[in-house]
Amino acid sequence: MSEVITIGEPIVTFASTEPDVSLVDALNWHKIMGGAELNVAIGVQRLGHTAEYISQVGEDPFGAYVKKTIASHNVGTTYVSYDPDHWTAYQLKQLVTKGDPEVVNYRKGSAATHLSKEIIEKVDLSDVKIAHMSGIFPGISDTAEETFRALFQRLNDENILTTFDPNLRPTVWKTQRSVDMAQTINELASYADIVLPGVEEGKILMGSSNPEEIADFYLKGQRTKTVIVKIGAAGAFVKTENGEKFTVNGFKVEHIVDTVGAGDGFALGVITALLDGKSLKSAVMRGNAVGALQIQTPGDNDGYPTPSELQAFYAQEGVAEE
Repeated sequence: MSEVITIGEPIVTFASTEPDVSLVDALNWHKIMGGAELNVAIGVQRLGHTAEYISQVGEDPFGAYVKKTIASHNVGTTYVSYDPDHWTAYQLKQLVTKGDPEVVNYRKGSAATHLSKEIIEKVDLSDVKIAHMSGIFPGISDTAEETFRALFQRLNDENILTTFDPNLRPTVWKTQRSVDMAQTINELASYADIVLPGVEEGKILMGSSNPEEIADFYLKGQRTKTVIVKIGAAGAFVKTENGEKFTVNGFKVEHIVDTVGAGDGFALGVITALLDGKSLKSAVMRGNAVGALQIQTPGDNDGYPTPSELQAFYAQEGVAEE
């Protein structure tokens, strides 16, 4: 079994190849694979660790493409099942030269929304050291939330370190769930050892964009020991259950191409550094570094580095991990 495990919905992405052209007017597309949790798994593998992915896709060409592509990144697909009755999710993504692209999802009623909790009983957690959980998957359906909770319960029962990224997708929750997004995500966050909110997410989830207030809110969680608040270009603020707190500065990026995948890059940077036995401060620095590299590329995970590429970036910036 792998060192890292995560659960999510893979999405076949049709990315426009025409810069700054609206989705309405774009005529040329490039097919790639997306999905926040999958981005993390791919980045973990790229930095020299093993990752397993839990999901479900349709028994259709998109589903076959997804499973083949996941395997090509050396991410485990043992728990990626085929559903003959439902289709694989897909999306349209705009190509932009700066800022956030327009993205339209077609995922309601997809195969992943029907992933049953029975699969969780079959998952081998024997070698798992860290599990990465995201607030996207429980938002796509009642069934997905039930399965997500079942996995979280198993992870906690077996005392496996968990990270949780709220990864807010308000439109998904609004169109596919009748429950309150903030209330549900805040409850789920309380089951994680490490919570990774952003300042903008803090405004929506608990009413503040103050990093320390956000950290204090999530440190009330029944299991949470560390909160790492992403503060954009400024880096990240960290606070632990014993009162330790510090800020790790971000890396300056001259030209931002696409911000998609930056948060997932931050998460995988933290996760892999912890697996490498680095300090919490170094783990956050790596998170900042991977995020900075990712926003300089157009894809969802194109900028995630190999170990040698990460070290070259550190050398360029004149920093070193502890």
